[in-house]
Amino acid sequence: MVAATSQAPSRLSLYLDLIRWNRPAGWLLLLWPSLSALWVAAGGFPGWHLLAVFVLGTILMRSAGCCVNDVADREFDKHVKRTAQRPVTSGKVSSREALAVGAVLALAAFALVLTTNTLTVFMSFAALAITLAYPYAKRFVSMPQAVLGVAFSFGVPMAFAAVQAQLPPLAWVLLLGNLFWVLAYDTEYAMVDRDDDLRIGMKTSAITLGAYDVPAVALFYLVFLAIWTIALWPVVNPWVWGAMLVVALAQVAWHFQLIRDRSRDGCFKAFRLNHWLGFTVFVGVVLGLV
Repeated sequence: MVAATSQAPSRLSLYLDLIRWNRPAGWLLLLWPSLSALWVAAGGFPGWHLLAVFVLGTILMRSAGCCVNDVADREFDKHVKRTAQRPVTSGKVSSREALAVGAVLALAAFALVLTTNTLTVFMSFAALAITLAYPYAKRFVSMPQAVLGVAFSFGVPMAFAAVQAQLPPLAWVLLLGNLFWVLAYDTEYAMVDRDDDLRIGMKTSAITLGAYDVPAVALFYLVFLAIWTIALWPVVNPWVWGAMLVVALAQVAWHFQLIRDRSRDGCFKAFRLNHWLGFTVFVGVVLGLV
């Protein structure tokens, strides 16, 4: 007779779960605007070195951010259906261990930044500070998604710094536009957990916006696309950009359909599909600059 045994997950599998390795949508949301900014700053292909730095750095920093976020939210996450089984919340990984993993990942990302220039190195400290501040903003700020918007958009000015060693106004305009995209998709994300967040006293844009959440998300998408269109119109092929806008607006309409009844499944699906909108804009930038 063979006894049934259950093996505890390995440390590696727990760490991969900690950094959401099997859910790449998170780092893709960071990656596409950063790569778009790289192409714009360089006027085309930015070179393999900077491409590698930003792709690997994005993955590493998003993973480090997950470690910090899970430690900061470990007591809240116990009361949320979607997050109750995360490694730190469930006690499978200690807070100290998670922070150690996050520190190693952040240091690896910093090593990549050191291969660029002085301005980009200084910008990386600001990016780290915002990353560390975001988990705690959810306790005090009625729209913490705006703080996340700055954190998730900071790759845009860093891309300009890495390519041009300066921060032109265009970098900040694109950051502002991207912030509205983050507001859109992270409000969809917050709509998934609205009931749980209300019960535990967490502040989110979905709660703050109330009955206006769905139209607000649609408006955020439109503002994002409008700002990037106005900012990039002088430098991209208008026919290519126009074709991209048609595809992007079709996705916005689809998202509206997914979230209009505010179901958990619909809102979570809309959030997870956002990386395709980012990819669409990136393709528009790349082809528009050819």
